Amino acid sequence: MGHEDAFAFIRDQVRRQRALRGMSQEEFGKRANYSASTVSAAETGTRPIDMPYATRADEILDTGGLLVSLVKAAQRDDRPSWFKRWLDAERAATQLRYYHPTLVPGLLQTENYARAVLRLDPTRTDQQVEKLVADRLERQEILTREQPPLVIAVLDESALRRRDAIMAEQLRHLQRMAERPYIQLHLIPDDAGLHVGLSGQLALARSADGNWTGNLTNQLADFVVTDEESVALLLARWEGVRGVALPQNQSLALLKEVESQHAPQ
Repeated sequence: MGHEDAFAFIRDQVRRQRALRGMSQEEFGKRANYSASTVSAAETGTRPIDMPYATRADEILDTGGLLVSLVKAAQRDDRPSWFKRWLDAERAATQLRYYHPTLVPGLLQTENYARAVLRLDPTRTDQQVEKLVADRLERQEILTREQPPLVIAVLDESALRRRDAIMAEQLRHLQRMAERPYIQLHLIPDDAGLHVGLSGQLALARSADGNWTGNLTNQLADFVVTDEESVALLLARWEGVRGVALPQNQSLALLKEVESQHAPQ
């Protein structure tokens, strides 16, 4: 089912569930706090049925989360094929490794930090940014499941010293994440000098059968690799960045020091 077909199916389900309950568009709108014209636009396709709309509709129509699950599935289908491959690897991973020279990895970002980062692309509309923020927060659900993966993240100290307003909140969040036994944070201090990681971001996911999937990003494209040669190169790069990072206890001490300098004086 294509992306447009999927959302046409969702619109049909909303209309059908509303009709089954003998509810007019106006009555549904009053209960959902939407105007009748907004409800009409959503059911005819001139207004997208987004996650807030689906959530409210599920509550009012008592559909047991059906509409939210359909919207989530449709949004996943709308993602680029390379990203679907990485999401599948990330969800199935028993171990995840992340390194980024300039940013906090997406799995550890706060909502405000993610929004600020995603807004850096001037071609994105506000609606596109909010959808991407929601997608990123949904990805983080793997950290709260019953058996989360082991997450090892290496960050550059310089990435945490940016003087943006949202950094203090992000740094506190990283400290809370580091308290979880399955999350390990390591910082590369500024005085480490040049190192192999400065050439770019990388992420690695290890599946239960021991196979690795790699992900790397540049200004023009994103790549997912599984071939033995590419994975071996990424694992070697990972060992390079991990080797210049501080041990965990020293990393957490440095993280607290950086956070204290972001706090209001």
